[in-house]
Amino acid sequence: MPIFAATAAHGKSDRPSCEAENPAVPQQPEYVVPGIPSGVLRLAVGMRGFITDPAGRAGLRLTDELPEPNPAADEAVVAVRAFAINHDERNLIARRPDGWRPGQDVAGVVVRAAANGTGPAVRTRVVCYLDWEGWAERVPVPVHRMAPLPDAVGFEQAASLPIAGMTALRALRVGGAVLGRHVLVTGATGGVGQFAVQLARAAGARVTALVSKPSRVEQARALGAHRVVTSLTDESGAPFHLVLDGVGGPVLADAIRAIAPGGHLAWYGNPGRDGAHIALADFYAQGWNAHIVGLISPAPEETLGEDLGILVQLVADGLLRPHIGLTLDWTATADAFAALADRTLQGKAVLTIPA
Repeated sequence: MPIFAATAAHGKSDRPSCEAENPAVPQQPEYVVPGIPSGVLRLAVGMRGFITDPAGRAGLRLTDELPEPNPAADEAVVAVRAFAINHDERNLIARRPDGWRPGQDVAGVVVRAAANGTGPAVRTRVVCYLDWEGWAERVPVPVHRMAPLPDAVGFEQAASLPIAGMTALRALRVGGAVLGRHVLVTGATGGVGQFAVQLARAAGARVTALVSKPSRVEQARALGAHRVVTSLTDESGAPFHLVLDGVGGPVLADAIRAIAPGGHLAWYGNPGRDGAHIALADFYAQGWNAHIVGLISPAPEETLGEDLGILVQLVADGLLRPHIGLTLDWTATADAFAALADRTLQGKAVLTIPA
């Protein structure tokens, strides 16, 4: 289905008109579309997007019957050009009711600026951090949850950043200043781990990367890790001032035993869903009075746009390189989830929506 339908040359649409003298008939939303000359009216004729459906592959169904965005005064409408998927979104899809609209990591173009005059202007390329509804052709986005893209950053790169990049950035901040400190990143070649290694290295830390198998050692080194290990042993580089853990399970207890006195651990992932069994005795090894934070929320929300801006500028400066392991047309979103499920995907999976 086409996203937009242009008016005919004589100024009348071939769609049923919404006559101005009949205020009871709602006006169709009008957008400014990059690549379309100004002054040409573009009227939305329906919107495609994903909804949850237990009968569909990956619990999803692509529908063409979604309502057009109805933005609040502080929201801009973004035409989505790329989005990324995350491991935990599989669980969200399974838990949400039929017809729910998923999607959090989005990059695109502003086609309607916020009515209150704040935020990016029309035609601005942006990256957005959403709670839901992102896997659609257009989406309303609060202006404090988006950031403009530098020219050097593409939509696919930007879409890989919000959940994973934000998690890594805020997890790193748990340790305060890490210049010269020893930092451990578990799951170092995963979606969050790849950013955590690079951000810790950029902040001046001595980075140890824990990977699940020898075949991932070289990738972790390429990300900037000073040391790469496949298990936490006496030779792993401990004790660590900061541990960034995206694995959970038994690795969490091993990591706690490797924390320096007064150190910090930011725990943000448990993809295997194995229980993490820790005991007070695990801290006796050396992690006396260590500090553990479970990162499960995007708070503080008011600085999401600011932090997105930091991430995309690091990409533009060449200090952060998103590793995208899979890029598909958005109609193949179920295939991307299959790649996540079989644990063969290294890096992020990104889906693109044609302009």
